Amino acid sequence: MSPSREPQRHHHILVEAEEFDDYGGWTLDSQFESEMGSPYLLAHGLGIPVGDASTTVDVERAGSYRVWVRAKDWVPSHHPGRFTVSIGGERLPVELGANGRDWSWENAGRVELAAGRVTIRLTDLTGFDGRCDAIYLTTTDAEPPNAIDPEARAWRRQLRGLPDHPADGGSFDLVVAGGGVTGSAAALAAGRLGLKVALIQNRPVLGGNASIEIGLTPRGETGPLITALTARSRNGDLAALELLRAEPTVSVFLDHQVFGVVRDGDRIVAVDARQAHSGREIRFRGAMFIDCTGTAILGILAGAETMFGYESRAEFDEPLAPDKRVDSHHGNTLFFRTRELDHPCGFPDVPWAVEVAQDFANLGGQLERPGVDNAAGPVAGPARTPDPDVRRRMLKPLTHFWEYGHDLDPYTEAEHIRDHLLRAVYGTFANVKTLEPETYANLALDWVAVVPGQGEFRRYKGAYVLTENDIREHRRFDDTVAWNSGAFCLHYPGHEKYDFRLRDWKWDTRDGRPFEVPFRCLYSPEIENLMMAGKHISVTHVAGSVTKFMGNGGQHAIATAAAAKVCLDHDVTPREIRDAHLEEIREAVAEVTGRSDVRADRPHPRYSAS
Repeated sequence: MSPSREPQRHHHILVEAEEFDDYGGWTLDSQFESEMGSPYLLAHGLGIPVGDASTTVDVERAGSYRVWVRAKDWVPSHHPGRFTVSIGGERLPVELGANGRDWSWENAGRVELAAGRVTIRLTDLTGFDGRCDAIYLTTTDAEPPNAIDPEARAWRRQLRGLPDHPADGGSFDLVVAGGGVTGSAAALAAGRLGLKVALIQNRPVLGGNASIEIGLTPRGETGPLITALTARSRNGDLAALELLRAEPTVSVFLDHQVFGVVRDGDRIVAVDARQAHSGREIRFRGAMFIDCTGTAILGILAGAETMFGYESRAEFDEPLAPDKRVDSHHGNTLFFRTRELDHPCGFPDVPWAVEVAQDFANLGGQLERPGVDNAAGPVAGPARTPDPDVRRRMLKPLTHFWEYGHDLDPYTEAEHIRDHLLRAVYGTFANVKTLEPETYANLALDWVAVVPGQGEFRRYKGAYVLTENDIREHRRFDDTVAWNSGAFCLHYPGHEKYDFRLRDWKWDTRDGRPFEVPFRCLYSPEIENLMMAGKHISVTHVAGSVTKFMGNGGQHAIATAAAAKVCLDHDVTPREIRDAHLEEIREAVAEVTGRSDVRADRPHPRYSAS
């Protein structure tokens, strides 16, 4: 029979987990969509099985259906994240997430289905981060495609009834990618300057490392606009979304992952983003673009030049640089919190987690609440005796000593980095409970983040690369548009025993004075209408260890928003601004921040030359 007749003989149903009607206790995890292919549901129960997720689907034709479930055995030697699938009230016999494989389609057996509506349920068996991407029911025996490539995405789109090409998301003066503190500041500043703005954020909340998902407090140079954006409600959420929705010309698109750009010559004309829940692809057209993702994703997709790793001392003559170039980066950190209950509570045996934690039993470094980190925690057994070498540079080696992934690719191995940190936290908690069972009988895990605090990615190479010496010497620039402040914050991995702990951490406060950031560090020389703000601006690794602070990124963001306004007003590119329009950027920065006392071309109020 010809291929065109095949759909008449066979029937196929693809059920994406993110489209379930009721997540129950499962959590939508969309942060690794670009590396593993799709958002998925995560059973993050901290060792207690979560409630069932469920949905209903229409079966158009009765028949015998093969059931495939895309899952992951995230610790292949132990299978901690197991779950089952029930269809029409019949639990399939296979425990998913226990096949020793990374993301793959597992054959869960066959079911006989009548035509009509049928309910599908996911039942978590462990509470330890089982994960389900999708369920595929087919009257054939053919295994579905598992690759992360255009063909596999097209297969999913077809079965979901989605169009082959992105839908029109509208046209904007400015498109801001990334809704952390930096991106929120860029969108708010641009909106207040009268621009029509699209803010595209790949998470369900705004704030990035300051969001309620992670909880850090912005450091560096803040000011009134950043302070307003990062004010917290009683539950710890930021005011950013409320402020942005109050701006009539700003549109916020949450849960949208940028995956492509459209170029016309040396300009970006649009970015394509995929919505996490529906899979819909949307094209956002813009005149100007600011990359605030922290990952330099627009530049990578558009072909802009970027930098990565630790530059050698010879490259920029920086005192804090290593003797030789190192292709490494600051890793990710997973925040957590414990609490004392009023009754004893147990914790399952987790040998698969203790493999990573080993005998480590210090739960110091907790996020007490959003905005308050570096809190002390329970310590048990030999860990009660501090390690003098670890404490040499920092009195309390707490929150930011939990870090992993320095030598892994942060773009393709982010899920593994997060999972390794989960094992470290679970194993350490188990050690504390086991070493001193009477002391910590009532100790429970209260919260462990699903989303890690993001470390370092690629950085743009702009028209100028800011260095450690520029900052230390307070170099004056004729194109200064922002001030930054803070210490050089350098992380040194390689703990001799625990790979999830830093070996050392350098906090060099310099002279404590703010320093200048030139506009040449905030735009791409190759892409005419692309600017950047945040940790991936044009800086060396050492300089980036201070410019990366969220408050500092907010200052870059305000300056680039002002520059976008000036570019549009005069029909010029960012690199043409230096000739005649820098003063207008500075005036717009002062207007939008309400700080007439701070002019980017004049000394900062806290700057006093010696």
